[in-house]
Amino acid sequence: MKIMRTVLMVILAFFVATTGIHAENNPKKENKEATEKAPKIPEDTSVKIPNSVLNIAKENTYPNSTQDQPYLQPSEWSQELIETSNVKIENPNLIRMLNESTMNKAPTIGLRATIYLGEWPLNYASTETSPNWEYQKVNTNYFDNRGGKSNYQIHYVQEAQKVVKGGLTAKVPHADDVEKMMLIKAMDKSQLPLAFQTIVGAGTKKDQVYNISPKRLGYLYAYAPAINEKGKVTYGEVFLVMKGTKRSVVVKNVTSQGVGAWIPVQDHVHFGFMASETPR
Repeated sequence: MKIMRTVLMVILAFFVATTGIHAENNPKKENKEATEKAPKIPEDTSVKIPNSVLNIAKENTYPNSTQDQPYLQPSEWSQELIETSNVKIENPNLIRMLNESTMNKAPTIGLRATIYLGEWPLNYASTETSPNWEYQKVNTNYFDNRGGKSNYQIHYVQEAQKVVKGGLTAKVPHADDVEKMMLIKAMDKSQLPLAFQTIVGAGTKKDQVYNISPKRLGYLYAYAPAINEKGKVTYGEVFLVMKGTKRSVVVKNVTSQGVGAWIPVQDHVHFGFMASETPR
């Protein structure tokens, strides 16, 4: 796939190097009704973190890399092309390929060419972003206080390094591109630090204590939470069309497919404490 994209970029650069962009003046009509309406307040889609979930970013002995996924800004030329497309384009890899292409200002009259850029996942629309605070158990701390005469306090200590992985729930074409778009949308909606892989390092600790009564066994379970992201991805065959001084993107054979993924929450742990008279 990477080789194919490199070849496409070379072909694209060859065609556009001898062409220019004709700036059309299309002044937008003023919409008085739109300006008179009050601005809409964006819906709060952030996920509320329960008290049982603690941030371990400072205590984690394994430094997870930050998974910030800022939206890749199109260049001026890329933005002009994207706006001509008949299908919304949000794929960062496709935008990057367009950004890395260049044009000079020498117009070529009479040029007519159509360049096939391949089939791409173009955009992702999220329909559900929901948390599972007990996605994967990562640790159990235990103490037997059945012979004790007073409360015994335990706290969280990670006994072994744990790798928590997410991923798509089913195979889809161009999975890497789809995962990137889903991650961006899920992070934006949930306002949580997300990554398809996170690690809890051995020896990670939290000072919060849990009391085990006499004649009881205490179990402190630690879970890695994750976001269940669901939505629809749109695919299409992308063409760059050049007619004289005009450039446009045309998408053909558009299809849509439902998609889901589990995306772990970085550096957060859900704790569940239980005391019982008999071993569990």
